[in-house]
Amino acid sequence: MNGMSTVLIVVGLFFVGGIISFAKQKMPRNLIVLLSVGAAMCLGTGLLYLEV
Repeated sequence: MNGMSTVLIVVGLFFVGGIISFAKQKMPRNLIVLLSVGAAMCLGTGLLYLEV
């Protein structure tokens, strides 16, 4: 694991926590969808950067 992939995976997991929190608070659906897209992009990019 290099530094960039680690940072992207951690940021993606942070966004996933935000999604869960916003869903519990009944925030607007558009905000949750936007955060979901960002989390998916961060996690996907972080997994692609892995040098396995």
